[in-house]
Amino acid sequence: MTTSPVTPDAPDVLRRPLLTQQWLDLCFVHWAVEPEAVAGLLPAGTVPDTFDGATYVGLVAFRMHRVGWLGLPGVPYLGSFPETNVRLYSVDERGRRGVVFRSLDASRLVPATMGRLGFGLPYVWSRMRVETAGDTIGYTSSRRVPGPRGAYSRITVRPGERIDRPTELEHFLTARWGLHQSLLGRTAYLRNDHPRWPLHRADLLVCEENLIEAAGLPAPSGAPVSVLYSPGVPVRLGVVRGPRTRRPLAGSAESDR
Repeated sequence: MTTSPVTPDAPDVLRRPLLTQQWLDLCFVHWAVEPEAVAGLLPAGTVPDTFDGATYVGLVAFRMHRVGWLGLPGVPYLGSFPETNVRLYSVDERGRRGVVFRSLDASRLVPATMGRLGFGLPYVWSRMRVETAGDTIGYTSSRRVPGPRGAYSRITVRPGERIDRPTELEHFLTARWGLHQSLLGRTAYLRNDHPRWPLHRADLLVCEENLIEAAGLPAPSGAPVSVLYSPGVPVRLGVVRGPRTRRPLAGSAESDR
């Protein structure tokens, strides 16, 4: 198997996206873990994606903004809400890199229910807030249903200057152009595309959470290896169609082969 390279720009362009949205005010917090510790939590046909022998658990908090379907304009209320996800890093038998969501806390019940029932994604309904105070941004989450009750997160970061040249690890953790998900007995792959991430390193001022444990993972035992902030990007999600096969013209040399 040849694994696709890590690229800061999307390798494919979605001509007819299934979903459009914006991801705004993102905070990426990551811890390194042994691949063996998470391999059993990934969908069939995928294995942990690694960088220098380690894989990673990500806690990512942000604002989802104006989700739209099939090219329709984004919805201002139901399509805009805070979200916090716990994710792992995967690669499949075709070498496609992606993420695997272990949980997705969202503050809107209808989108959370649609994501859970329609796509099989582990969405949960939570009380959430994203607040700016001076030069800091705070993200809070307290789970409602389906639980477990008491699952929560409190994160506060102070974004720094923009990163001119992200490291290979920073690209590995953020430039993920698809997700793997078990759906109807198969492992599905949903692609996304968006402009290159504008990334800032950030100071982590507060990180209190048990969402990682609630997602079936060991609780982080040390400081995160990476804390990043991004003001955000517009995003499109869907399935990439392969190029059409060109039919040779009748009577041409190609048609006679």
